[in-house]
Amino acid sequence: MSEARIERVVTHGTLLVDRGGPEPEALPIENNVWIVGDDEQVVVIDASHDADAIASAVGDRETLGILLTHGHNDHVNAAVALASQLDALLHLHPADLFLWEATHGEQLPDIELAHGASFLVAGVDLATLHTPGHTPGSVSFAAPALGAVFTGDTLFSGGPGATRWDYSSFPQILESIQTRLLTLPGETGAMPGHGDSTTIAAEGPNMAAWAARGW
Repeated sequence: MSEARIERVVTHGTLLVDRGGPEPEALPIENNVWIVGDDEQVVVIDASHDADAIASAVGDRETLGILLTHGHNDHVNAAVALASQLDALLHLHPADLFLWEATHGEQLPDIELAHGASFLVAGVDLATLHTPGHTPGSVSFAAPALGAVFTGDTLFSGGPGATRWDYSSFPQILESIQTRLLTLPGETGAMPGHGDSTTIAAEGPNMAAWAARGW
């Protein structure tokens, strides 16, 4: 029997950014999609850009769920297609349904995520942590047995995620990081939605500097 492990799939797409012009600017972006499981079963964290690439990485393993860290387009734009290919249910925090609907309209996710919701895959427990700030429904998924937390766009190597939208909150994202993430063991790997991974110990000492700079 194989052991549970973490796999990373990097997908490529575009992100629409409003810079005040007549049309949003489409910027190239890479996203991390995380697959947690063993040779038999997995869960997929986020569904970005390329359903075929993600499904290929999953292969013939059973997908127990597709867990979405938040509702931004670049994290959910492949979700409906991926769910169909993998015959899996989509999980999203209800506070981000307004963002989901901007991408997928009336075709809603299957299950509402809530703080404390637990997922068992390949003998490993993933705990849902509500970490709002980047978006109202942002969540992270902690897997203590693997020494990892999947932080979406809440915590990156170098600081918190963006809070430039009206529905975002910089004080709230700092509170989420402080109370939900920095309480994890320092050696815990923080696996974000973009870019390189980091650790809780590496990021924790920078809280005061982030607060002082204001972003």
